Amino acid sequence: MRMTESDFNAAADKVLAALARSLEESGADCDAEFKGDGVLEFEFEDGGRIIVNRHSAAQEIWVAAKSGGFHFRFDGARWVNTRDATELFAALSKLVGDHCGRAVALRGQ
Repeated sequence: MRMTESDFNAAADKVLAALARSLEESGADCDAEFKGDGVLEFEFEDGGRIIVNRHSAAQEIWVAAKSGGFHFRFDGARWVNTRDATELFAALSKLVGDHCGRAVALRGQ
């Protein structure tokens, strides 16, 4: 589903804000901080990081984690991984949980 650039940026910013809020509410040993326009960084106590950012040209949300890079595209209802259709919040729940060593449930908008 192709959006205008402003619609994409608004949708991506909304989901990044929801991710930051959800991470805070999850109780995970991790801080979320915006590091610029459309960039959200999860920082763990051991110095590890997960970077989540919007990529306007591709109209995707990109995730960079220790285990690899992931691209998520809006399908009209949710943000899904372009490789395996995993939903963004589910994928980040697993990535954060793997880093923290316990189950973490991040909830969508």
